[in-house]
Amino acid sequence: ILQMIFPILTDTFVLVSSEVFQRPWILVTSMFLHGGADHLIYNMFALALFGSILEKIIGSKKFVVLYFAAGLISALGSIPFYESVLGASGAIFGVLGCLAVLRPKMTVYVGYVPMPMALAAVVWGAGDLIGIFAPSNVANAAHLFGMGFGIIVGLYYFKQFSENKVK
Repeated sequence: ILQMIFPILTDTFVLVSSEVFQRPWILVTSMFLHGGADHLIYNMFALALFGSILEKIIGSKKFVVLYFAAGLISALGSIPFYESVLGASGAIFGVLGCLAVLRPKMTVYVGYVPMPMALAAVVWGAGDLIGIFAPSNVANAAHLFGMGFGIIVGLYYFKQFSENKVK
């Protein structure tokens, strides 16, 4: 809402790749901006759904660290690909990647099709990989960097939090 009322907020805090060295905070502030109401709603839905599941598994502190680190990694990874980016999708894809490792058999729906979380992550990742070569208004590379980081974190936490540990 603030972005709509004060458009200067977007211009001030968006990640502009050529300005990262002069304004490094935009690597973080850009995660709090969105390209419109639909972008915000999709991100909030995914974060509420998948984030609440992952937070229950690894705990709030680890979740917050994962979320912000995935957002930062996705922002850094997006610099060579895009002039500017905004949104929390890279951080959310970090959540998806971690969840795919820790709960690979959990059923999720992709386009109304039920599938295991691990397969859903592959489908979403493949869509973003294709998206890099078919440019759109989506920061596909940021999604992939976030997901890759989430997978690495999931592998790190695997022994402690995998499905096999659930009683």
